Amino acid sequence: MVLTEEETAMLEGEYGEGTALAMRIQVGIGEAFDAQRMVPISRAHVALSNQEADLWFVEKLLHLGASCRVPPTVNPGFDLSYFSTVTTVKSEDLEQMAQTAQAYRNIGAILNYSCTPYLFDNIPRLHEIVAFSESSATPYVNAVYYGARTNRESAQSALCAAITGRVPEYGLLLPESRYGTILVQIEASLRSDFDYQLLGYAIPKKIHGEIPVFIGIPENVTPEALMNLGAELNTAGAVPMYHILGVTPEAQSLDQATGYRKDLNTVVITDKDLERVHDQISKKTGPIDFVMLGCPHLTLKQIQNIAQMVHGHKLRTELWLNTSAHTRLLAERLGIAQIIEEAGGHILQDSCVDQPIWAHLAGKTGATDSPKCAYYTTRRSMDFVIRSIEDCVTAAIKGEISS
Repeated sequence: MVLTEEETAMLEGEYGEGTALAMRIQVGIGEAFDAQRMVPISRAHVALSNQEADLWFVEKLLHLGASCRVPPTVNPGFDLSYFSTVTTVKSEDLEQMAQTAQAYRNIGAILNYSCTPYLFDNIPRLHEIVAFSESSATPYVNAVYYGARTNRESAQSALCAAITGRVPEYGLLLPESRYGTILVQIEASLRSDFDYQLLGYAIPKKIHGEIPVFIGIPENVTPEALMNLGAELNTAGAVPMYHILGVTPEAQSLDQATGYRKDLNTVVITDKDLERVHDQISKKTGPIDFVMLGCPHLTLKQIQNIAQMVHGHKLRTELWLNTSAHTRLLAERLGIAQIIEEAGGHILQDSCVDQPIWAHLAGKTGATDSPKCAYYTTRRSMDFVIRSIEDCVTAAIKGEISS
């Protein structure tokens, strides 16, 4: 790789050992992908976790004197003030989560604790080069309304990018690497945002690492549907980029989306494909113990709809709604948080399904609209029936899913 004088100085330790370590990692990634140079970034998002390896890495960088040139936003963590009032969390988990929060605070991160920073805190512009980790965020900033440029960063590489202000130039940072390489004809009836969860989970089995260009998705597709689509594409198949003909900014025409490539292969997605994947990933119907929604974080529109459904009811199961602090604050201002809590539900800000705070649900059966949620929580010994948000909320009211 050809480095600038400043990048060389970082690598050689003139900006401290922490920055030097971060730059060595970035150079190593660049060499692995045959990158020719580094390029500056203007934004970063770190998919932190509250696991031992994550804490070890950020504390190592801190011990060596690192700090962030580009303050990154971070993934969900833990709202201690709220969660500790409604359930019990193991003391060792609390300590590790507190240490992780302090370490990221000290290194210069923005502790927004959201997996949807692209909606509030960290919104890039067209063609802006950024370093985003997080399975829902990467495809959203690449594909949806922003057309920004990021590779599928890990939490560690995104943090190193924030420290150095640089990423190696390869992959989706290069215009020629962003073109669609396979056409996906949608013949399935996409009636709801939930259908996009199933679509995102079904596609990777058919495209095998290609960049899809979707044909047949309605132009009025909702932001929530696109969040669902990208999160499942990236979870099920590491697909950080896609195009929707006539919808996403780099797909206003088929030629633009494909770079004028001809004779691309086409796959077709039907209702039977969605039904098949649904049957494969969902536990069978019956009684449930809890409902878990918000993977990715719920939007205000989704929480408003849930509040309308539970108004006047008393829930028979636990109902956990994960969202950002912004959205919870708005829900409180609008009075819909109170409606949900009066019914027995909980709006949990700043956290998510992939945090060590759900020990009381181990071995139980829940309902969720998110295949990503069901996938992540298998290591926490939870099983899920996967249905639409509406069906899940109905199940929380009745205590079971019957169909």
